Amino acid sequence: MLKMKRITETYDMKVFTDAGEYFGDIEESILTQNKVFGWRVRATKTSFLNKVLGSAKGVIVPHQLVKSIGDIIIISKAAVPSYNEGEEEKE
Repeated sequence: MLKMKRITETYDMKVFTDAGEYFGDIEESILTQNKVFGWRVRATKTSFLNKVLGSAKGVIVPHQLVKSIGDIIIISKAAVPSYNEGEEEKE
């Protein structure tokens, strides 16, 4: 059964990748006409996104990459910016 959610219920919701990594928190939804275009995800101190972005505040995830919305939001691993741990160690 399809359950409906209000967009305001998604604010500050935790976002995880389909690989199980904590990605960040929902900060805002981006609407075009009557459709959700994307989600602005805020990088928190403990998130994988903070490790990848460094000083940036967050990213915009297109709605097509959202797999599920419930108690948390699950996004596709394709939304994660590329990150090489070896590059960080060289610096």
